[in-house]
Amino acid sequence: MTAAVTAAVGFGANLGQPDQQIRQAIEAVGALPETRLMAASALYRSAPMGPPQPDYCNAVALIETRLAPLALLQALQALESEAGRSRAGERWCARELDCDLLVYGDRVEDLPGLTLPHPGIAARNFVLIPLAEIAPQLHIPRLGRVATLARACSREGLAPWPDLP
Repeated sequence: MTAAVTAAVGFGANLGQPDQQIRQAIEAVGALPETRLMAASALYRSAPMGPPQPDYCNAVALIETRLAPLALLQALQALESEAGRSRAGERWCARELDCDLLVYGDRVEDLPGLTLPHPGIAARNFVLIPLAEIAPQLHIPRLGRVATLARACSREGLAPWPDLP
């Protein structure tokens, strides 16, 4: 039996009802086989990367899982598909749901379709700030402690997600 590993998953959405879609996705990840939700960050609004589009709603969850990295990635991609995301099209386009496997224990991998830790993690405030909220002591392989990375990260374009009725 595979030992449980702590992993971090990032969520983003800017089409439909982004906050609801992210909350549902976090619940769904916590309900995956051999997986337990340990913590979820608050929701944040972030400026989009890429072409002009609506702002994103983002969050990060910390899980404990026995799923292998590729099996977890496949489960995350299945959640994206269920939410209506199509992987055909341009990069960084608007989407109903984006789920990224950010960190998987101390694994460093470069496989087709999966790089661990997630590339660009150290430069993305919409990942680091929510991750620092729930796991400041988490060590990102080859990069360092989340709290240290978050302190060095700009908060430009990042704000709390408004609670709308």
